Amino acid sequence: MRIWHQSFTVLDDVPHYRDALRRHLTAAARPGTEVELHGMAPGTYPSSYPGVHIGHLYLTNLHREQFVRAALAAEEQGYDAFFIATLPDTGFEEIRTLVDIPVVAFGNASVAYAATLGTCVGIVNFIAALEPQIRRNMAAYGLGSLVGPIVQVEAEFTDVMAAYDNPGPLVDAFRRAARKAIDAGANVIVPGEGPLNVFLADQGISRVDEVPVIDSLATGLALAETRAEFHRRSGLRPARTGMYFSKPDMAMVRAARKFYFGGDR
Repeated sequence: MRIWHQSFTVLDDVPHYRDALRRHLTAAARPGTEVELHGMAPGTYPSSYPGVHIGHLYLTNLHREQFVRAALAAEEQGYDAFFIATLPDTGFEEIRTLVDIPVVAFGNASVAYAATLGTCVGIVNFIAALEPQIRRNMAAYGLGSLVGPIVQVEAEFTDVMAAYDNPGPLVDAFRRAARKAIDAGANVIVPGEGPLNVFLADQGISRVDEVPVIDSLATGLALAETRAEFHRRSGLRPARTGMYFSKPDMAMVRAARKFYFGGDR
């Protein structure tokens, strides 16, 4: 089984994260599953790291095209599933209308799974600008009532990268943020974005006090494997009705993409 993992980062720009991500997903995968890491194109973020871009709607929508292109390539190349490995689930609703292979998204999968362990999901991340997008996404998925407090770790992207060499300060900052979410009613925690998730998994953190902490990336991978297996056995795929699920004629898609992007991509 081959799973296409798609990150919002330029992976070679963040080798600590890339290497930790590879170790983590390789360890989490089932025997026989190959997870292939893919990031954004080199030069995508010429002046600032992804955490700045991801908080602006227009920039996010521009970058979404790379996720769409990747998903189309994944299906064409015979991958068994496509994993959108970013908390705001960039392109998820669009991509699942374009391909028939299973599409799994970090935020959707981790919150849905968290609901099997608790009744109020606290999200702890380090990009404050994401909160409106996360809440809008969860409402669209029908999961909005499950999401309670969204709390920010007192750290930035560079702090998360530095923590691979000096983990203590970030571990303490995460626990403080998680306890704020717990005090506000959360009884299960979803961490995001991916770099924080992988860091916590590397540190063996699966609980804060008596509250479970979801390994969001491992959860998404497990769902991608399960969806791929069911798709192979029975052809299981999403609904194909209405604007948010129906699949357009691909000749029409190719013509529109050629018009906007200058080639049949």
